[in-house]
Amino acid sequence: MGVLRDLREVVKGLKRRGASAKFCPRCGSPRLKLSSGLDFWLVPGRYLCLDCGYRGPIVLEKEGDAAEEDEDENSNQNL
Repeated sequence: MGVLRDLREVVKGLKRRGASAKFCPRCGSPRLKLSSGLDFWLVPGRYLCLDCGYRGPIVLEKEGDAAEEDEDENSNQNL
């Protein structure tokens, strides 16, 4: 029963996780978009970086307050 309890706690933690900020692995830019309307629906997702042109399925993610702070800093730098 201990294994089921542990598994239940893991699943609860996954449900609470909110959206995380995504960054380009090549240049670190938060300006990413999905490369196709079919991404994550029919085929694996591929991201396109609007700054350096990176195209691929791998992105960096930050969760929580650190991600929000980074996005604020990046938006201030672009002004």
